Amino acid sequence: MSRSSAGAWTDPAAAAAELADAAVAGDRRALARLLTAVENRTPLAEAALRRLYPQAGRAHLVGITGPPGSGKSTLVAALIARVREAGRSVAVIAVDPSSPITGGALLGDRVRMQAYAGDGDVFIRSMASRGHAGGLASTSGAAAAVLDAAGFDLILLETVGTGQSEVEVAAAADTTVVVEAPEMGDEVQAIKAGLLEVADLVVVNKGDRPGAQRTASQLRAMLVAVPHVGSSGSDDRPRPKRPEILLTTASTGEGVPELLTGLDAHRAAGREGVTASARLARAEAQVWAILADRLRESLHDEDRRALSRETLAAVADYRLDPYAAADRLLESLARLPR
Repeated sequence: MSRSSAGAWTDPAAAAAELADAAVAGDRRALARLLTAVENRTPLAEAALRRLYPQAGRAHLVGITGPPGSGKSTLVAALIARVREAGRSVAVIAVDPSSPITGGALLGDRVRMQAYAGDGDVFIRSMASRGHAGGLASTSGAAAAVLDAAGFDLILLETVGTGQSEVEVAAAADTTVVVEAPEMGDEVQAIKAGLLEVADLVVVNKGDRPGAQRTASQLRAMLVAVPHVGSSGSDDRPRPKRPEILLTTASTGEGVPELLTGLDAHRAAGREGVTASARLARAEAQVWAILADRLRESLHDEDRRALSRETLAAVADYRLDPYAAADRLLESLARLPR
């Protein structure tokens, strides 16, 4: 390996190794640069991830999801404070809606958490959803792996909060927390979106509001009616019990210590069962996402672009059905040179 006269690495693999090693060593600038490369899906990010992935798998990944207005960001900030009081490090991936103009994140969550900007054991990253459904950015899993390898004890994945398509976070996290607020009429929406079925913990936030106890009681009643996850054979992620309902008031910190205790207890109880199943689901989601991306890229490269356009045009004109079109494009991957 050698550097050019300008001081830059001439070998891209060397650049990736240098950036990855610096991030693991605690260089927060390097970590931020690496996460930017991950979000932009650059070759440098892929090379760095290949180097870092064997060092991941030690952090506790917690998904925080729920409808807008439930106070997810305030709860995350309160959790950060509690985790730091315990002397543990924490990273946050806060997925924000994409700007319709620039495509970037609106950075609302980072604004709320500015109090921790100078803490070296806290790292907060806003990521744009960029139109990705499911409440996460498509690169959230890769970003979490980088933060895991960088040595953070707890990684919080806060979803965008659309309220109807947030269940993807359950495949990305070891523990899933669904946040609700009293008297918002979101209980039925939570059932429709499947949020209560993927929850490991359900938090009724804003517990100082009138109706908080009633909302918690309604959610407990709904959980009795919802089939236990895994009981029908449709989900192979067994859970030892139904999710616990907790009350918090994030603005004052009330109930947050109990939430952190619940997170730690869930991780301890699931080390050989639930967590292993969750990590298998996460691996499947990550690999399938990469396969989908590479398949899409392959079908748009120079050798296949004409065939792809011709095939899509045939579907648009109803001369070819979508299933036959998909078969034709898949067959083209084997026929044409790579």
